[in-house]
Amino acid sequence: MAERRLRTAASVAGTVAAVYVSARLLTTLFFWIAAELSGPTSRFGADASISSLAMGWDSQWYWVIADQGYPSTLPVTDAGQVTENAWAFLPLYPWLARALGTVLGGYPAGAIVLALVAGYAASVVLFLLLRGRIGETAALWAVVFFANGPLAALFQMGYAESLGLLWLFLALWALVQRRFGWLYLLVVLMGFTRPGVLAFALLLGLYGIFRWFRRRDDPLPVWHIVHIVALGALAVIVGFAWQVIAGIATGDPSAYLETELAWRRSWVGSEEQFMPFIAFFQAAAIWFGLWGLPTALGPVLLVVLIVGAGVLLARSPQVRRLGPEIRLWGASYLVYLLAVFFPQSSIFRLLLPLTPVAAGVAVPSSRWWRIGILVLCVAGQWVWIHEMLALGDTFFRIP
Repeated sequence: MAERRLRTAASVAGTVAAVYVSARLLTTLFFWIAAELSGPTSRFGADASISSLAMGWDSQWYWVIADQGYPSTLPVTDAGQVTENAWAFLPLYPWLARALGTVLGGYPAGAIVLALVAGYAASVVLFLLLRGRIGETAALWAVVFFANGPLAALFQMGYAESLGLLWLFLALWALVQRRFGWLYLLVVLMGFTRPGVLAFALLLGLYGIFRWFRRRDDPLPVWHIVHIVALGALAVIVGFAWQVIAGIATGDPSAYLETELAWRRSWVGSEEQFMPFIAFFQAAAIWFGLWGLPTALGPVLLVVLIVGAGVLLARSPQVRRLGPEIRLWGASYLVYLLAVFFPQSSIFRLLLPLTPVAAGVAVPSSRWWRIGILVLCVAGQWVWIHEMLALGDTFFRIP
């Protein structure tokens, strides 16, 4: 039995590795083309290289954290408002990348290797998460779409996304398997890698309610209730921990919130204060104005999209096959984004945690459907790399 399981695990690891490595070779080709196209107006200049593209944009912030740590005094403008600084970025990824860099010859190497390896591990876990719900073939196609998707360049950049997705996929797998013990560690790892653990807290709350109403068909032992409540409380504590840490380290209780608002104020004005569930409607009006369309249409379209997403999660046969845990995660994460995020061009990157929900596109078994989705993924990847890296010259080309 043990030998059979070992062979099965090796087969899964090898199959996913073949998918992932081929996808990374394609992305490397796109990076090389983007470096050749990069000109004097690009953020990366006319002498851009694959390595400079890989360590661009937010990768620099993680590098600063690994090299210098976090500022004890918040940088401010002449008007006294907090400006962009390292407190907006969580520490686990740069710390691990720095440790790995001591072996590989420097932080950039550590950062890229960590992102690459975490992306592969996330692909394996995604396959395991989906296989029992949609079958091996569809699960493998979901991995193909994930490894070749529009945001796949992040697997080869000094970003924390792939590590954050690894913890998330493991946490969802543990929840599906009801291995609650693992979640105590994974919640902490998620909470100090990428923002979003509060969405997982909401998921646990909804999951507990779902299990309660289903307890006659699916028994809900007391120890499950204890774990769900304890894990939900832990996720809330971890979700606010970084704000407390930043406040203590800088002497300013609002350090983290003011740092996050610094990125937003260039859009909505220097007097902007945080109010949940408002930013998406503000941004919808702003973007429609920039496109020369009536600004009132922006919030209307946003409401239509929200309703459409709700109907998709509740009614789509393909999404329903993914199981209640993944569907509840999709709802929880969308509520979290609506509550806290101001959508800019980085919104596409912020949607990556919805990958398990998006796996529903792999369910239809038509070969041409799946090939068509793959073509769209690869095309989207090139467009993202071209816009954000080859050009990278204006406000809507920031990843």
